Amino acid sequence: MSNDVKLIDFAAERDKRIHDLRDRKLEEMRNAFEQALPLPKGKKSKNKPKKR
Repeated sequence: MSNDVKLIDFAAERDKRIHDLRDRKLEEMRNAFEQALPLPKGKKSKNKPKKR
């Protein structure tokens, strides 16, 4: 019998898989919000100073 048996920690593997699923859902939500409410790209508007 060989002592090179690899044990699989199912709890750790499940945690990794759940983490990947949540990351994918979060990325999908970010993309959806970015399409719905795009952020302004770098340009800052130059406002005239208010006259007092």
